[in-house]
Amino acid sequence: MDLSGLRRHTPGTVTGARREAAVLAPVIERGGEAHLLFTKRASHLGNHPGQMSFPGGGREPIDRTLTDTALREANEEVGMRSEEVDIVGRIDDTRTASDYAVRPFVGVAPDREYVPDESEVAEVAVLPVSGLTDSANYESERRLGHPEYGDHRVHYFHVDGYTVWGVTGRMVVQLLERATDWRVPDEVDRTVAADAELPI
Repeated sequence: MDLSGLRRHTPGTVTGARREAAVLAPVIERGGEAHLLFTKRASHLGNHPGQMSFPGGGREPIDRTLTDTALREANEEVGMRSEEVDIVGRIDDTRTASDYAVRPFVGVAPDREYVPDESEVAEVAVLPVSGLTDSANYESERRLGHPEYGDHRVHYFHVDGYTVWGVTGRMVVQLLERATDWRVPDEVDRTVAADAELPI
C-alpha cells in the first residue's frame, strides 16, 4: 500500500450540509502487511447499528478543525491517541442521507490492541488490505430509484466474516484506488430496486 499519493491529492469537498463530521481511516502494518482498522457499530445506536465504519462522528464545539474531530472520535471509540497517529492525507468528502458532510482522513497508527468503547462500538476489526483488494471478496450492485441518491452503485467488501459497505464502502473504494493497484470493476454484479434485500 503506497500512501504517498494521498499527500499530493486535492480532495473534493461538500458544502451546505446540515452538519459536519469526520472519520479516521487508520492504516496499521501487521505481519509486514497493511491493514485497515474498522469499528462495528453497537447494535443499540440509532444510526447505522451493526454496520462497519471507520472511527468518527459529528463535529463538536470543542473541535478546532475536522482533523481534531476525527482524532477525538478515534480516541473516544477505540482508545487511539492523537499523538500516535500520523495523518498522511484525505480522500473526498461525502454527503450522507442524513445530510452530514463527512470528511475522511487517512492516518498511520501503531499495531497494538485497541479497546472499543462499548457505548458506541461492538467490535474493532483490523482487516488486511490484501483481503479488501481480492476480487473474490468484492461485489457491487446498482440500486435504482433511491429517494436520496437516485440510481447509485453500492460496494460490498466481504473479509474475515465482516462486510464493509455503504458510505464506508465508498470510502474504501477511493482509498484503495489511490493507494493500491486495485480498481473498481467497470460492470456491476447486478441491478436491483432501491428497496431490495441487502446481500449481507
